[in-house]
Amino acid sequence: MSFSVKPVLTGAKTVLRPFTEADAEVMSEIIDDPEVLRFTGGPGTVFTLEQLRSWYGSRSAQPDRLDLAVTDRATGELVGEVVLYEWDAQTRSCTFRTLLGPRGRDRGLGTEATRLVVGYGFEHLGLHRVQLEVYGHNARALRAYEKAGFVREGVRREADLRDGQWVDWVVMAVLEQEWAALSATAR
Repeated sequence: MSFSVKPVLTGAKTVLRPFTEADAEVMSEIIDDPEVLRFTGGPGTVFTLEQLRSWYGSRSAQPDRLDLAVTDRATGELVGEVVLYEWDAQTRSCTFRTLLGPRGRDRGLGTEATRLVVGYGFEHLGLHRVQLEVYGHNARALRAYEKAGFVREGVRREADLRDGQWVDWVVMAVLEQEWAALSATAR
């Protein structure tokens, strides 16, 4: 199993493709979006455009993770990212994360992008488990992950302090046999 191959994955609404340095400017805007900041962990480091060019320009060379740009198939516009990372060879598992900017929300793009990359993980990389953690107050993401087949496994109660409020992390995962059953019913 290797994340060395960076595929192009095409759905009805989205195309997932490898990142390039040229994506840094749009991703900078997406990363700075107030809703993205609200739902993506603790206060982050501020990245310069040069740092983002270096980061996104190097994603295709990373053999231990799969970072793909989420684009709107109709327009070609970059709207976010999906990532499979923290690969564990012994358990054939990894962690998933995604973020979408304002122009990618509320149109089913996130659900489709999640299904595409998770499906690739199971069907082409031989994964057994894909897991994630999401803030309990992120209703949009919870809905999208459940539509994509993720199952709630538990809650890390009051695990993070955000804007003076304790918030929960919801732990979710999908297993290869669950993915196979979902894929069989979708045909």
